[in-house]
Amino acid sequence: MRIGHGYDVHRLVSGRRLVLGGVEIPFDKGLLGHSDADVLAHAVMDAILGAAALGDIGGMFPDTDKRYLDADSMMLLGIVVNTVKEKGWRIGNIDATVIAQTPKLKPYIREMISNIAAACLADISRINVKATTEEQLGFTGAGEGISAHAVCLLEKA
Repeated sequence: MRIGHGYDVHRLVSGRRLVLGGVEIPFDKGLLGHSDADVLAHAVMDAILGAAALGDIGGMFPDTDKRYLDADSMMLLGIVVNTVKEKGWRIGNIDATVIAQTPKLKPYIREMISNIAAACLADISRINVKATTEEQLGFTGAGEGISAHAVCLLEKA
C-alpha cells in the first residue's frame, strides 16, 4: 500500500465556469487556471501521483502546454489513473475536502463522488468528498478562492 496527499488552490474570478469534481456549479464566479481549474480533481490527481511517487500534475500536464488549455480535469484524472494502473496500482480509497466559503456545495457532493469514482475506476464506496468553510478567515474565507486537499491509498492491483 502507498499513501499520497494532494493540495490545490485557484483564485475565483468573473467570467469563468465553476467546476468542482467534474460538476458545473451555478455561481457568479469561476476558478482561474490553465485547464478548467477544478481544484478538487487537481488535489485528487496529486494525491494519486504522490502515492505512486510519480511527481505531480504540473509535471504531467504543464500549464505551458497548449493541449491542456481549458482541459477537462476529469479527463486528466482518467489519464492519471491509467498511468498508475499501468504501474500495477489501483485506488484503495480517496478522501477529499473542498474549502470554500461560498457557494454551498452540499447539493453537489454526491455527483462529485460519482464522477471521481468513475474516473478512478473505483466503486463509489471508496470515494469520499466533503466541503467546509473557513469561517470567513484567509483568502478562501474572504471568497477570493477555493482550495482542496485529498489523500489517496493505492493498493497493488
